[in-house]
Amino acid sequence: MEELPVILVVEDDDAVQGLVEEALVDGGFEPAIAASGEEAVTLLKGGLTKYRALVTDINLSGTMSGWEVAKRAREIARNFRSSI
Repeated sequence: MEELPVILVVEDDDAVQGLVEEALVDGGFEPAIAASGEEAVTLLKGGLTKYRALVTDINLSGTMSGWEVAKRAREIARNFRSSI
């Protein structure tokens, strides 16, 4: 059985998390949900999963914005390309 591409989703709003997760599953992806930028960076640094893409809210609660998460993701996992 072929593994689904894993998309790292960083979203601190439960309702939005659910919508994005459902859309990704319907599209044939496996979402991995992080509720904060710090959690996302920890997952990326762990290296246990090869994420195909990153979807992040820009205005996250906590100390990291979505922009900072994206910047750190590109530093940690060079397979992430910058796209705005």
